[in-house]
Amino acid sequence: MKKDILWQPSDDFKSNSGLSHYIKWLEKEKKLVFRDYDELWNWSTIKFQDFWLTILEYFNVNYEGTFDSVITGSFMWQMKWFEGIRLSYAQHIFRNATTDHPALIFANEQGNYTEISWKELKSKVASFAFHLRSVGVKTGDTVVAFMPNIPEATIAFLAVNSVGSVWSSASPDFGVDSIVSRFAQINPKVFIAVDGYHYNGKAFDKTETVAAILENLPGVEELIILNISIKMGR
Repeated sequence: MKKDILWQPSDDFKSNSGLSHYIKWLEKEKKLVFRDYDELWNWSTIKFQDFWLTILEYFNVNYEGTFDSVITGSFMWQMKWFEGIRLSYAQHIFRNATTDHPALIFANEQGNYTEISWKELKSKVASFAFHLRSVGVKTGDTVVAFMPNIPEATIAFLAVNSVGSVWSSASPDFGVDSIVSRFAQINPKVFIAVDGYHYNGKAFDKTETVAAILENLPGVEELIILNISIKMGR
């Protein structure tokens, strides 16, 4: 059966893509030549340690410490990547801060549109990170979120990451059992949740769901509720 091509990049699009730039960098800096994507993919899977070393260099990843090998351990569940170094994803996000364009652009199905500048995002992240530390959250602790894909979720994630804590999240359309099975095994210290969400023109109250989840997370020391009921017209 003939398949129609839905979209195909132009030569100009391909030559200006990030992947093309990376291939050119490999040729210039590492004397590695790849004629097409398949050749690059084969090299990245066979010589994967070399591949990840170039990624570290190409993206100018900032880190502390030293490492002897890209991975250690013989089996997947034993492997550790770049053992001996520490880095912050949040730090790398904010090193690209600019006044030329917003950090976040958000719109929902109700027609609400929001832009958050890099300055505002940094301030909100710093404020929430301060709160997390004030309630005893430290490196290695776990913070979980029961939230839709909204700016507050991004702010919370970056704050948790900047503290050095573990982050896990789930969509509010999940049921209690699936949420508990995900969160209970990592014993969260802080639980962030919305009291509801809006989807396909309907408002869904999740207050009872949040309460049921909390009952099954005995290690939670702080519950943070984001009240969006007013926005949903309840």
